Amino acid sequence: MEFIKDIITGIFFFIGSMSIIIGACGLIKLPDVFSRIHAAGMIDTGGTAFFLLGMIVQSGWSLITVKLILIGIFIFFTSPVTSHVTANLARQKKLIPVGKKIGKLL
Repeated sequence: MEFIKDIITGIFFFIGSMSIIIGACGLIKLPDVFSRIHAAGMIDTGGTAFFLLGMIVQSGWSLITVKLILIGIFIFFTSPVTSHVTANLARQKKLIPVGKKIGKLL
């Protein structure tokens, strides 16, 4: 049983790592702040969720599991807020998304 738990934890950690690596490549490759918001959201939501799931499987049912679930809920609600604030600030600073005309944006 312990071996199966370790395999499931490893799979969750692998998926979380791949999500973070892909999102980090997006942060480097994407052209503007509006596109990079998507990559940052992928990192903190997808990557963190899979890492938390792996830790929940590894810890079993205990107080640690409850704390990990509360951390997941906190990240689930704060991630969209940070993305929205970043996009709003970029719009207030008059940053133009790549491929948009100035007349259409304003």
